[in-house]
Amino acid sequence: MDGICTLGNDVVYDQLVALLNSIEAIQGPEMPVCVYPYDDNTEKIKAEIARRPNVELCSDRKSIEKWDKFVRDVWDTHPTARQRWSEVGSGLYHRIGAHRRYPAFDGPFERFIYMDADTILMSPLDGIFKQLNQNDWVVYDFQYKDLNHVYDISSPKLEELFTREYINNRIFCSGFYGSKKGIFQQENIDWFLEKLREGESEILYIWAADQPILNYMVMRLNLKVNNLAISLSPNERTGNSVTSKHFAEQDYILYDHGKRLTYLHYIGVSSKAFTRVCEGENIDIPYRDIFLYYRYLHEPEKRPVFTTKPKPYNPPPNLFQRVLKKLKFIHLNEYI
Repeated sequence: MDGICTLGNDVVYDQLVALLNSIEAIQGPEMPVCVYPYDDNTEKIKAEIARRPNVELCSDRKSIEKWDKFVRDVWDTHPTARQRWSEVGSGLYHRIGAHRRYPAFDGPFERFIYMDADTILMSPLDGIFKQLNQNDWVVYDFQYKDLNHVYDISSPKLEELFTREYINNRIFCSGFYGSKKGIFQQENIDWFLEKLREGESEILYIWAADQPILNYMVMRLNLKVNNLAISLSPNERTGNSVTSKHFAEQDYILYDHGKRLTYLHYIGVSSKAFTRVCEGENIDIPYRDIFLYYRYLHEPEKRPVFTTKPKPYNPPPNLFQRVLKKLKFIHLNEYI
């Protein structure tokens, strides 16, 4: 059985509702969806999921605990991660809940597409599922243009493990990917930890939570990856990020120079901004009308009506930026 997976809690309630509504509208109400809990703050999303017969909240505690332990074990092998997180008050482990998407590899879907809660589906995903017939992993993003948010590119070990060409053809953003149940077995997990303890962990970028580990696992096993942003022709491919300002809207679908997007990723937009907009604050987040349309698809009467002048959206500094500022670095690069 095919399905779509996502990750959420009550903090991203409004985004999750928008995503679920977009899946229902674009892919169809029969498409099963599994939501993985970021943490135990899930009362609101439980109530929302209960109203949707095709959506379930993952309750496989054994799988969740297995992957939680794996992630802690991974970061315990890193030479500096826990010390650096402690120095900036990030806790013992940085954003541990972000790794809760990993239990999707244990089920319930034989093939699945993972979508972050801050994404909106724009096109049916049949073609992505079809690509999984020939590939282990299917992605559609431009992360290959920025290795810094996956690996520590200053690590000598990185060049020992992977060539730059190999990385560019396989590196991906963990906000959207297609994969399969059982692709990572326990013997793979044990082998990853063995190699990481031998020193390979130094290549992992410590501020991007789940993304470095997921890329490492895919590349270390030499899985067959198809990045549609590379394999599609220029006449077929599109962007997907709200940082692109040229998308055109028609009937609540976005187009990139006439080509329909597969998904829209509100990358870099704070969950607090979505909450404030839904509470009626006139914040001009990118592609706001698209988000509001899908958020209130089934209850348009509750959609906020704005009567004041919109405030420009100025994202607050993220953790990486705050870390650099605390360490007295300047000329910050945006961390996504």
